[in-house]
Formats: sequence, structure tokens, C-alpha cells
Amino acid sequence: MKTTELTKAEEQIMHVLWDIKKGFVKDVIVKLPEPKPAYNTVSTILRILVDKEFVHFNAFGKTHQYYPLIKKEDYSNQQLNTIVSRFFDNSPKRLLSFLVKEDKLDINDLDEILKTLKK
Repeated sequence: MKTTELTKAEEQIMHVLWDIKKGFVKDVIVKLPEPKPAYNTVSTILRILVDKEFVHFNAFGKTHQYYPLIKKEDYSNQQLNTIVSRFFDNSPKRLLSFLVKEDKLDINDLDEILKTLKK
């Protein structure tokens, strides 16, 4: 991958591709919320994602079927690591503390995390 930073529009397209696995521009547009972007807009974003090496395609004449090159889990992990680094001094403990203080996690959530970690 050339870059890890995606715009909101690029991320939105990636979420569609992760969901549908592969598809043509029209398949991506169908899955996008209203108001639907123009065909050319989606096509341009997909070409940018190809350039950024997040997406590749199979050519069928003049049309392309796009598919993700990076797994959603890998991208999510990368983004989480960036957030922990930028805002929590590389400390997952500080992130968890922040989430608890902001009432984003309760005791049941923490118990589930502990059970997962013990596995």
C-alpha cells in the first residue's frame, strides 16, 4: 500500500467492496446511501483506490470489476494503531481508560474483553 490515509468517500467505497467482495461501478453505487453519487465520481474514487493499492480490478473490455486488496480487519487494525499512537501515546491502557471515562465501555464490556483475552 502506498498510503494508509483514506478520505471519507474512499472509506465508504471500501466498506461497500468489503461487503460485496467484488463488483462493477454500478454494483458499488447501488449499495451507497442516498443521495447516490454520480457514476463518474465513484469510478474516479475507485481509480484512486487502485493507485493507493487498496483495490485492484479485472478488466472486461472497457469495464472493470473491482475487488479489495486489503482486508477490512487489517485496515481497521491499522487505523486503531494510528489512533492509539496519535491520541493515547501508544498506550492501549490509556485508550481503554478513556473509553470507560466517556461511558463508551461498561463493566460487562470489560468482562467480555477479559474473557476474549483469556482465550
